[in-house]
Amino acid sequence: MFSYIRGILEEIDIDSVVLENNGIGYKIFVPASQTNSFPRKGSEFKLYTYLQVKEDGLVLFGFLDKDSLSLFKQLLSVSGVGPKGALGILSVMSPNDLRSAILTQDAKGICKAPGIGAKTAQRIIIDLKDKVSLDDIVLSDDTSSSDFSGNISAARQEAAEALVALGYSLKEARNAVLKVEDNGSMEVEDYLKNALKFMG
Repeated sequence: MFSYIRGILEEIDIDSVVLENNGIGYKIFVPASQTNSFPRKGSEFKLYTYLQVKEDGLVLFGFLDKDSLSLFKQLLSVSGVGPKGALGILSVMSPNDLRSAILTQDAKGICKAPGIGAKTAQRIIIDLKDKVSLDDIVLSDDTSSSDFSGNISAARQEAAEALVALGYSLKEARNAVLKVEDNGSMEVEDYLKNALKFMG
């Protein structure tokens, strides 16, 4: 119903804000991790929103960017994860952190979110592992698009994921894989072997 709401930021709470638009104050629940990035009260502000329809009313959830909203919706597709649970996850993890946890099967990291147990965390990993990729993280991680020809190749991506599984950070894995020169016939193993030479 609402794609986004732009208005004057009237109130900021730990997990919600009030945006005034045309004389109406909209209470919008937001990830606690994003409130530090909000402007001062009285500033014009825009949030991308998701409307939950409940028997006893309507609840709005808001996010600074479309990426966070998209990941929120993906979390809602997982059985047992409701809007409050999804918001809780995004309150303790950035979208990149969550994608990294899914790719590396870090259930403990996801369990740090309030109300998310081990079984639910495992279900999130299983249900979303095919819906997220290292590409999503790389392309949104302060990396200039000029570093890529569109998206990185599947082989290069798999090599980076293998490095992450070995314990390297996503940034280290990304940078190392990007340094490997492609001779035109590179396989995953070739990227991995050469990328390891750049690791400290």
